[in-house]
Amino acid sequence: MAIPAQATPIATPAAQPESTAFTSGEPMTPPGAYPPEPMGFFTDTTICIGCKACEVACKNWNGLQAETFILSGDSYDNTRHLNGVNWRHVKFIEQFPESREGGRWLLMSDVCKHCVHAGCLEVCPTGAIIRTEYDTVVIQADVCNGCRACIGACPFGVIEINPLSKTAMKCTLCYDRLQSGLPPACAKACPTESIKFGTIADLHATANNRVQQLNAQAKAEGRPEDAYLYGADESMLGGLNAFFLLVDRPETYGLPAEAKLPSRNLPAASALGIGGALGMAALGAATFRKRRMDAFAAEARGEGEVEGETLRSGGDASLRGEEEDER
Repeated sequence: MAIPAQATPIATPAAQPESTAFTSGEPMTPPGAYPPEPMGFFTDTTICIGCKACEVACKNWNGLQAETFILSGDSYDNTRHLNGVNWRHVKFIEQFPESREGGRWLLMSDVCKHCVHAGCLEVCPTGAIIRTEYDTVVIQADVCNGCRACIGACPFGVIEINPLSKTAMKCTLCYDRLQSGLPPACAKACPTESIKFGTIADLHATANNRVQQLNAQAKAEGRPEDAYLYGADESMLGGLNAFFLLVDRPETYGLPAEAKLPSRNLPAASALGIGGALGMAALGAATFRKRRMDAFAAEARGEGEVEGETLRSGGDASLRGEEEDER
């Protein structure tokens, strides 16, 4: 079969102005890239069908190794959670009575939240975790030393060590694709558009309209108006750049009702540390004082015993002298 002389490009870069002068401090955005503004995901869980196309697309684009799974028995979920080789995870939540009648499925494609105030970025000792011009959070594998500090700092359990690279890894929101003007692979592959990609401002508007639509339908049908947005406002870590539409409590989806930064624990931890140090100092001083008092008491007892021996010796000598005189 003949090979065409020139393949059709995947994406045609936008025309760039002739002037390419940069001012110090300005981000150097590659030609054809999305403009540098906050971008992210809005995941509408009500239209997720659990096909896992997002998981496959993520692995394919990012070159993540395949795994040999043991069937979990937890519905159709064998991935179980996000980790260093699974940057997307579709959750299957079955809500059925024992009769299996009148229940429902809850499906959600989970991912890194790219928090505005990210705990992982806050604790990274090497500067491997950075914030990009799209307000996303990316781990630089070549700078990561595998210390695992970010794993404990993430309130969502997103980050883990990749067994091949031995470094922390997670979703990058396809940073390389954004720099080429392409949407993230998972959003591109989603057949129902449950995963929506765009600017945060546009996603918020779309999400609010969807919540109103669902709750209006529920009200008209006499059902509970239970649709709401998780992580869309600043009350949770300054806002999540990957937020969700849910219809049950966050804990049902394996999400925390409240997420806190590690630095929020600093005042309490500092007070506890200072209190512990003062307590140890007081205990040490008391122990030292007790030892000194015991030493003084022992010394006093020793002097008393010497004086007693002297008196006893003198008395015995006098008694012996009197006996000799009598003889």
